[in-house]
Amino acid sequence: MAELNLHGFWYSPFTLRVVWTLKLKAIPYNNIEEDRYNKSLQLLEYNPVYKKTPVLVHGGKPICESMIIVEYIDEIWPHNSLVPSDPYEKAQARFWIKYADETVPAFSALFRSNGGEEREKAIVNIREHLRVVEEHCFGAENKILGGDTINIVDLAFGSIINIIETLDDIIQVKVLEADKFPQLLSWFNNFKNIPIINENLPNHEKMVDGIKSIRQKLLIS
Repeated sequence: MAELNLHGFWYSPFTLRVVWTLKLKAIPYNNIEEDRYNKSLQLLEYNPVYKKTPVLVHGGKPICESMIIVEYIDEIWPHNSLVPSDPYEKAQARFWIKYADETVPAFSALFRSNGGEEREKAIVNIREHLRVVEEHCFGAENKILGGDTINIVDLAFGSIINIIETLDDIIQVKVLEADKFPQLLSWFNNFKNIPIINENLPNHEKMVDGIKSIRQKLLIS
């Protein structure tokens, strides 16, 4: 098999999507940990447009953007498929993946907020996104999350909810309230307790400490 290298950050939700995919498919790879604030020349060469992780390098060829990487892996190694084969279901999956990623600016705003109106606006924005997921992704028909097997949408939302739960502990505000999002929280608890997912979650305490330190430096600057 051609050499497979993953350039990423250990706490990144986007890197995590790729790690979960590789682990679910039992594909061996080399993990190359990048420094978010001192990116390697190799990374910048592989992703000259966005200069971001994750980047998967397969046989010397780089693939960028987390969900593009997940779909690429699923096509190259089709066992334990994560992407629906039906065109309609695949289109629906891509819709909800895009929706998951639209939550990112809101939790980035929460990360950077220093309290007050700015923080409240970010929390409201995140909850509005999650309310839509709560209302539309758990029906008996066309269930998007929590189906019989893990799929690409589970990976997209699982990584996002994991970072939001981490921010809950950092800013000491419960964004994911159980009474507002019972189905979403139930799904996430079941998802993260799947052994291969749980074994490849970043250590929560280490993640809280690391992101808290980054946030404090950002606020001071």
